[in-house]
Amino acid sequence: MITLRKAKEEDLEIIRDIAAATWPSTYLDIIGQAQIDYMLDKMYNRGELLKQLMEGHIFLIAEEGENQFGFAGYSITGHEERIYKLHKLYVLPSAHGKGVGKILINEVFNQVKDAGGSALQLNVNKHNKAKDFYLKGGFTIKESVKLDIGEGYFMDDYVMEYKF
Repeated sequence: MITLRKAKEEDLEIIRDIAAATWPSTYLDIIGQAQIDYMLDKMYNRGELLKQLMEGHIFLIAEEGENQFGFAGYSITGHEERIYKLHKLYVLPSAHGKGVGKILINEVFNQVKDAGGSALQLNVNKHNKAKDFYLKGGFTIKESVKLDIGEGYFMDDYVMEYKF
């Protein structure tokens, strides 16, 4: 049975390992290995993850026994409007189709709703099939963005939103 737990500082390596194992199969055909390496190093280095944890990001880890299968990370972004952002949700390729992503997103929904959130937003690459997962889950496409992330790389994303 898959259980979820809130990540602590000592779990940051698990989050990094899952991201490193997930990104190539998710993004290789979309952005290439060089951009994958750049983004993993920029967004998943220990210092960056620790900073996010200290700033109040909540990371949930999905596991069964000693095995971790995925994680989600979210935080509040618009305090007045009570808007939350899902920054990360990744499931190991070996666990795809087992409902791990659904369990994670449902728990994020529950926690955001319990905290009085009005909406949950996320960015997803326009060519990532996860977009369909989010559309099926009740998200709508709010806008299209192209974000410069440095070193000549861009994120070509949809901003998606789920309203509570």
